[in-house]
Amino acid sequence: MAERSSTGLLTMMLEPTPALAMTLPAEVREKLAELELELSEGDITQKGYEKKRGKLLAPYIPQIQGVDPSLQIDNRIQASSQVALQGSKSNKSRAANTRDERFRSDLHTEAVQAALAKYKERKMPMPSKRRSVLVQSSVEACTPPDTSSASEDEGSLRRQGRLTTSTPYQGHSHPAVEHWFNRVIQGSSTSSSASSTSSHPGGRSLVVLCASLEKHTDLVSFSFLICPSLIHPRPPSISQSICLHMPTSHLRHHNYLHFFPSVFLYMFFFLVMFMSSQPFFLSFHLHKTHFIGVPVNSRVSNKIQQLLNTLKRPKRPPLREFFVDDFEELLDVQQPDPNQPKPEGQQMCPLEGEPLGVVTNWPPSLPAALQRWGTTQPKSPCLTALDNAGKPVYTLTYGKLWTRSQKLAYTLLNKLSSRNEPLLVPGDRVALVFPNNDPVMFMVAFYGCLLAELVPVPIEVPLTRKDAGSQQIGFLLGSCGVTLALTTDACQKGLPKAQTGEVATFKGWPRLLWFVTDGKHVVKPPKDWHPPIREASNDIAYIEYKTSKEGSTMGITVSHSAMLAHCHALTQACGYTEGETITNVLDFKREAGLWHGVLTSVMNRMHVISIPYSLMKVNPLSWIMKVHTYKGKAVVKSRDMHWSLLAQRDQRDISLSSLPKKLLLIWSISSCDAFLNVFQSRGLRPEVICPCASSSEAMTVAIRRPPEMGVPPPGKAVLSMGGLSHGVIRVDTEEKLSVLTVQDVGQVMPGALVCVVRAEGIPYLCQTDEVGEICVSSGSTGVAYYGLPGMTKNIFETVPVTPSGIPISGRPFTRTSLLGFVGPDSLVFVVGKMDGLMVVSGRRHNADDVVATALAVEPMKFVYRGRIAVFSVSVLHDERIVVVAEQRPDASEEDSFQWMSRVLQAIDSIHQVGVYCLALVPANTLPKAPLGGIHISETKQRFLEGALHPCNVLMCPHTCVTNLPKPRQKQPEVGPASMIVGNLVAGKRIAQACGRDLGQLEDNDQARKVDSHPHFIHDVLQWRAQATPDHPLFLVLNAKGTVSSSASCLQLHKRAERVAAALMGRLNTGDHVALVYPPGIDLIATFYGCLYAGCVPVTVRPPHPQNLATTLPTVKMIVEVSKSVCILTTQAITKLLKSKEAAAAVDIKSWPTVLDTDDLPRKKSPQMYKPPTPEMLAYLDFSVSTTGILAGVKMSHAATSALCRSIKLQCELYPSRQIAICLDPYCGLGFALWCLCSVYSGHQSILVPPLELESNASLWLAAVSQYKVRVTFCSYSVMEMCTKGLGSQTEALRLRNVNLSCVRTCMVVAEERPRIALTQSFSKIFKDLGLSPRAVSTTFGCRVNVAICLQPNRLGKLAEQGTAGPDPTTVYVDMRALRHDRVRLVERGSPHSLPLMESGKILPGVKVIIANTETKGPLGDSHLGEIWVSSPHNATGYYTVYGEEALHADHFNTKLSFGDTQTVWARTGYLGFLRRTELTDASGERHDALYVVGSLDETLELRGMRYHPIDIETSVIRSHKSIAECAVFTWTNLLVVVVELEGSEQEALDLVALVTNVVLEEHYLIVGVVVVVDPGVIPINSRGEKQRMHLRDGFLADQLDPIYVAYNM
Repeated sequence: MAERSSTGLLTMMLEPTPALAMTLPAEVREKLAELELELSEGDITQKGYEKKRGKLLAPYIPQIQGVDPSLQIDNRIQASSQVALQGSKSNKSRAANTRDERFRSDLHTEAVQAALAKYKERKMPMPSKRRSVLVQSSVEACTPPDTSSASEDEGSLRRQGRLTTSTPYQGHSHPAVEHWFNRVIQGSSTSSSASSTSSHPGGRSLVVLCASLEKHTDLVSFSFLICPSLIHPRPPSISQSICLHMPTSHLRHHNYLHFFPSVFLYMFFFLVMFMSSQPFFLSFHLHKTHFIGVPVNSRVSNKIQQLLNTLKRPKRPPLREFFVDDFEELLDVQQPDPNQPKPEGQQMCPLEGEPLGVVTNWPPSLPAALQRWGTTQPKSPCLTALDNAGKPVYTLTYGKLWTRSQKLAYTLLNKLSSRNEPLLVPGDRVALVFPNNDPVMFMVAFYGCLLAELVPVPIEVPLTRKDAGSQQIGFLLGSCGVTLALTTDACQKGLPKAQTGEVATFKGWPRLLWFVTDGKHVVKPPKDWHPPIREASNDIAYIEYKTSKEGSTMGITVSHSAMLAHCHALTQACGYTEGETITNVLDFKREAGLWHGVLTSVMNRMHVISIPYSLMKVNPLSWIMKVHTYKGKAVVKSRDMHWSLLAQRDQRDISLSSLPKKLLLIWSISSCDAFLNVFQSRGLRPEVICPCASSSEAMTVAIRRPPEMGVPPPGKAVLSMGGLSHGVIRVDTEEKLSVLTVQDVGQVMPGALVCVVRAEGIPYLCQTDEVGEICVSSGSTGVAYYGLPGMTKNIFETVPVTPSGIPISGRPFTRTSLLGFVGPDSLVFVVGKMDGLMVVSGRRHNADDVVATALAVEPMKFVYRGRIAVFSVSVLHDERIVVVAEQRPDASEEDSFQWMSRVLQAIDSIHQVGVYCLALVPANTLPKAPLGGIHISETKQRFLEGALHPCNVLMCPHTCVTNLPKPRQKQPEVGPASMIVGNLVAGKRIAQACGRDLGQLEDNDQARKVDSHPHFIHDVLQWRAQATPDHPLFLVLNAKGTVSSSASCLQLHKRAERVAAALMGRLNTGDHVALVYPPGIDLIATFYGCLYAGCVPVTVRPPHPQNLATTLPTVKMIVEVSKSVCILTTQAITKLLKSKEAAAAVDIKSWPTVLDTDDLPRKKSPQMYKPPTPEMLAYLDFSVSTTGILAGVKMSHAATSALCRSIKLQCELYPSRQIAICLDPYCGLGFALWCLCSVYSGHQSILVPPLELESNASLWLAAVSQYKVRVTFCSYSVMEMCTKGLGSQTEALRLRNVNLSCVRTCMVVAEERPRIALTQSFSKIFKDLGLSPRAVSTTFGCRVNVAICLQPNRLGKLAEQGTAGPDPTTVYVDMRALRHDRVRLVERGSPHSLPLMESGKILPGVKVIIANTETKGPLGDSHLGEIWVSSPHNATGYYTVYGEEALHADHFNTKLSFGDTQTVWARTGYLGFLRRTELTDASGERHDALYVVGSLDETLELRGMRYHPIDIETSVIRSHKSIAECAVFTWTNLLVVVVELEGSEQEALDLVALVTNVVLEEHYLIVGVVVVVDPGVIPINSRGEKQRMHLRDGFLADQLDPIYVAYNM
């Protein structure tokens, strides 16, 4: 409400007086009048009107108190934020409680907030989700945030389904905005669009352009009907209101996201996309222009076009030029910035800790210490265990520990046997599986193993069979040869059990015997048995597990001597004394919890108070209470301090003044200021906090000593994050945002030598101002990785060398995996871990720092603190940062996306690095580490496998990926002469091939009789009706496999006569007739009836009764475009065409005459029509191409007969033959095989309508088997149906006596590249039914020539005529070379190799040549170009309404620009190449193989290269098991990938990252939009080819009902 009031106040201030109104310029008065009109018509809200009006009048109003009024809105916003800031400062104590202090200081939080305050909140396109994928939320929750304070009018608009927002252009308030735009334009990453040179040099043009757009009076209000995700773009520079008209039915889940600067440019990009995309509906209120897909010829559209041109500029920093080879694409390599900081200090000297003090009476080993205290001080308390209420449950004394450990040692060595031999011998490894709340039994088991000289391997308790990292633990146990696991009775009962009642075998684990240490099987040793107490040796004492960055688990071996030395060093460094008390909050099974709470404590007879993790969760202050009670030291983690901060306000009576000496803080990345600030008032002294650094390999590395030891004061450094990313230490003084505050971790451990070496490559000593990996040489470190000598030598150990290559020490150092440096006063500083190191474009970033930045982004109410994982994945030869967080269940989509955008913005500002992917997952779904926290490697594994199941995901590849190959620049035109010379020099033959000569082939009598009527197919039918009247021509099968109809030569002739008689009285010669029939004899008979009557038939697929809305308009279109004057059809379809349902889809009154042919009178036509010349039109062949274009071609009588003759010769078709056809009979080769070939050749055709296979998948194969067919034809969709539907039923088919051994040739009819994977799997599956692997082959035809290649019957008897050819050959080509229109043959299995199968043998009479698409000159052998064809059965041209002569001449009547310039060719529109093989056909000629690569119309021109959709789709389908199908297309230079999800909808968002990754990796393209849909959504035509343009139209018209739409930024 306040916002509205202040807006109104501003308007009052800006109200022009009458005198002022008179002095306003005319153009301003016009704009004000237009605003009034818009307000009155409801095209703009009151709020938007006031803002715009105020902006218009601002320059003409006297300034108020010296402030430009146009800035007052902005000032008001800033003032409100300042008030909020003051409020937050006054409530600082409460705010401090809500931050995760373990990761960073308040300074970092303030830096992040300051960085965020630099930017205004922006909106960005939000993904669209289907309801079922989401937590249910109201419509109000989906509205933009700035409408919440809007007027009631806007609320009513919202109820009507219209969202209205307005944004003031705040250009004046930011003097640096122009500079900022320059930076965005020049510095943004490479986009996936083709980088074309822009007409607007520099970055200024965008600002100027936006300003000009703003001033443009015509651009007042837009209306978008935007689909599919109804995105709401808000360009900051266009002050006009953008209204989103949205039907309420579409308000499923369309949300809005605040924008951040690194992707700010894309708001403009999306705006332009929406305006320029084809099926979008735009209405400009001042131009009454409504259009679909037609550009608006107005000043507005010109401006938008200018904006689009501006956006096409290369959006990435100028990188060094690359010479791009014809075949190779070289990834850009980020060159080092010459201005980047470099180390300038001197070479560091190794740092030596103080010598280990000599202690009198120090036990010679740890078992000796236990024996001493157990016998001399048996009642002294050793360990107190607490329950979940914080009450002591049991106190273990040193006497009890000694006796119980002895009992266990004796039992393990003497009472466990296998086949009368002891199960264990000294040196064997034993697993210790104890829960975190039972330190007593763990301690007994650990020392029991030491006394028995066994090697304990402590691991976590496996809770389920699928614990995160459990398999790796199993591998460790297996490699250690562990056969026995020790546990407690309670723990053993809780373990997952197999059906036998025994403990289940976990995945990857060896077979284990489980032994309960607190059961009756533990026996008292005889009095004469004593455990061997030896001096500490170099034998293995215990093995501690460690999980690497990649998720593999290694065992770190610690020797007895190292264990003793480490206890000695810790005792000295921490000032431990005999008998004192320590509180241990850490995990007692490993690392510091084990070193302090189990080992050093026994060495010094200390009393340990062990705080279990479960108690900390219930009462985070429990450890402080125990310190208060027991007055001792404490060993805690920074996490425990953070939890204490959260809980401290509930406990006011705690005093920490009793903390006498030290609080040992384990691995804190940053300062403990917040903890100190809160607890200082309770008596906590700063000097008692002693941070330390440790690692599993090197154990304790450094520790801050208590101040009484005379050590220097604590150090703190504010380091430049930019310097750290280059591995250089720079104390930051200027830039206060990108800084990291670190404090020292004290001095080197006693007796240790420490140095810092380069983290990668040769371990050179670092310079003093250089960050590297800390290495330790000491007697108290781990020894090796168990069983991994190679990794121990290369990773565990290292030998630091000076710059001249001289080793600094004779013995190896142990790597700590800690990154840091040595600061002043010999203090050690740690800035990160190797495990969290991410090297992006040569710069280092630490995962913990990124987590800290994410946690500093307020408000944090949308995700759980401490449940954020940051890791990097390798994509396209560089690391990419991924952030995954758990989302709270009550967080709305919009809130979460707002937080995500702020996180991206903060990381971009603080770390100067882009986040590749930010994903939010439902609460409690990330894999957990044993003591809380997230199992990072398992999370990463799930992300890469697509098993993370996020509920929100945001991919930003455009901002991150800057190493894409340089966009290809088109080479200058190559002239004809140079091409000829080039081919001669290269020794290339011209790529030309032809089928056999038609003239020499036929010599039998029947052929001559048929060829006496060679030009008219209907004459052949009449001749056959007389010569062989009863010869069966057609059998049509139904779904049951029975014959539903049949026709002999005479029957077909008679039926055709009846049709002709019905037509002759009604129609004129040459009239076009549409035949709308289901597949069957009626279609064939009416076709010949039309020819008898002199009409031109047009076969049309009938509309689907259940899907009239989409199928009937196609019928209507073909009828209209073909100018059909009559429709012949059945009675049922006649009713359908005139039904009420049809009226809803088309105008049924405009149908031409519809003639029902079901009951025609038995009349003979008076006289058959004789065409005067064979060149006259016989029929029209209409088909929708894969690019969605309806094209009708004209087939003359001569071409029809030539086509039949060619197919007859190629396939050896004679009257004695039977062939089975499972194709649609409406166009192309399918029509020719159904309606023409049987009549011409006289063979019998068994017709199987593909639609029947939907109810009986085995129909076609059963028919082939039943009729023992040798030659059969099908489509890819039929083959796919059989492969998917019958893949598991081959045994059942065999039992039904289906046998395919009769099949010699099974040809797949297609107008595309052969689908090798499908044909191979078909052959493989049905091999068991006798199908020969050589039988399956492919064909190739297109619109200009329906049959160019058919693979002949290779096993036929007539090989002497040259009909039998070699098997189709397969070659492997380099996919990268194809993008450059080149062919490079590679070996099978080569990287980027693509298999291509020959498309069949060229038909008799057909000539093929490969031509350059631009110069139209012939190309050499194995060169990629357009396939041109010359043949007697070429179609004679397109049949279109307006008869586009240019199109006709270009496609059907073209000549080469040089070489053979006389032959007339037809352009197929397909890219391919010819290759002369080593094989010979039966005539002895070397075989020329034709390889089809893909349709020229379908190729995607991206980044100057040519991509074939099928290649990208194949990669995508391979990326995840749940992707059933995929289709890609471009949308305003963005690559859109549509995937069908065959799985649960919760997997939908997993696919976004996988699809983006695989397309980047394999094709060097950035995916713009990922659309996840249900199975069956991607449309395919009758040949099984994807209709990508139909899919594109459906996507843009919001008809796909997507599960999820993701817009990659």
